[in-house]
Amino acid sequence: MIETSEQAAKLILERLEKDFSRHSRTIYQMLIVRDRFDGVYNFFLEIKPKDRREKSIPLHTLDNYELTYLEAVIDALQQQTQITMQFKGFEGLIWPQAQTRIAKG
Repeated sequence: MIETSEQAAKLILERLEKDFSRHSRTIYQMLIVRDRFDGVYNFFLEIKPKDRREKSIPLHTLDNYELTYLEAVIDALQQQTQITMQFKGFEGLIWPQAQTRIAKG
């Protein structure tokens, strides 16, 4: 089954809401990892409670390894959530539509 960017974003958001419990003194962020060896993008929810161990929950894996597809998924997610997104493994890459660097640093 080929997943549209809207379907992927909806699934990620559903899984995010399930584990996003909004505790005080806790940092929540979404981590998007480019796995160049398997040719996939992995999404995780990172939960960092103050003075406790960090927890990482897998949300979804995108098998479509095209940056234009990932950009569409990210755009759909940003329309629905304000969660901070961190990108790992994207150094030197540019969004095809926005023409901006993906990972700052």
